[in-house]
Amino acid sequence: MAGEQYEVLVVEDDVDTAQYVRTVLSRRGGMSVTVVHDPASALAEVAHRTFDVVVTDIQMPGMSGLELLVELRSRAPGVPVAVMTAFATVDYAVEALRRDADEFLVKPVAAGMLLERVMALAAEGRRRATASSGAVVLAVGAHPDDVEIGVGATLASHRAAGDTVVVLTMSGGAVGGDADVRRREALAASAVIGARLFLHDFPDTRMAQTDGLIGVVEQTVADVQPTICYTHSKNDRHQDHRAVHEAVAVATRRVPSLACFQSPSATVDYRPDRFVPVDGFVDTKLEMLAAFASQAHRDYLQPDVVRATARYWSRFGTGTYAEPLETVRSAAAVGGGERAAAPAARGRQQDEGVVA
Repeated sequence: MAGEQYEVLVVEDDVDTAQYVRTVLSRRGGMSVTVVHDPASALAEVAHRTFDVVVTDIQMPGMSGLELLVELRSRAPGVPVAVMTAFATVDYAVEALRRDADEFLVKPVAAGMLLERVMALAAEGRRRATASSGAVVLAVGAHPDDVEIGVGATLASHRAAGDTVVVLTMSGGAVGGDADVRRREALAASAVIGARLFLHDFPDTRMAQTDGLIGVVEQTVADVQPTICYTHSKNDRHQDHRAVHEAVAVATRRVPSLACFQSPSATVDYRPDRFVPVDGFVDTKLEMLAAFASQAHRDYLQPDVVRATARYWSRFGTGTYAEPLETVRSAAAVGGGERAAAPAARGRQQDEGVVA
């Protein structure tokens, strides 16, 4: 396949190694190679360009290649990443694989092997891009972990179906913990399913008193063009959740489908009418929630509570586990195999006024 015009981003702080990789890939492989020498420049490149593959060193100043990998998984989901290191330790290899690297290369890398591995990854990147033609799903939460708690398994089912998933989080959650820590946790959670993350810094607990919420959601909608959107319910005790619901309801007015997930602070007026079967995706949701280690003391993040809640809601739908949704409007299928609740089930739920 030599001669195929693949786009490759090389992130390498050693100038000689960077030049070697560029020469091999461009001259022998006919690839278009962009070289940057630090992770921040790499993130700037992926923000406005699309690459078929990223090749990154591990040890770099400011941010390691493994930390960069986590960022790439949220900002450029689906793009294959190869990590390189001169230190062929088991720990490095295990950590790279745990963070979902597509290839692990030990320096010095022979030209033939480098070209073969990167060529294969670039071809896979093109294949993924071609196959990723499903729906675009936007999930909007007020704080880190809101979306994952509400529809984590549903989002995992979307990704399994080939849909693109974008998570928009409006604050760093500073009132509930260290904002930098929670930011890293949010990135790690999104990386579990290869979702793209947009994280903003509106004032935690004071969103109802600020301007700009609608504009941020509108800009995200314009950028990603979603066909399905999930967000908080208006039936919620938390003022930030209600403010985000109101902003999303306005900003997504041209998005075909909008539904509201359940938060731990939802009131008894939260009345879902759709129950997305998520059998096979609860473990993935738990993996996403486990990324929020700083919030592990929250009862509602405990695995037994998460499973019990999903088990409860399945009584109104199909399967063993389900996540509930309040429909605002619906012009496209939501979730994998989602169906509306039967009238009798809706009636029981409304009579009982139950909240898991």
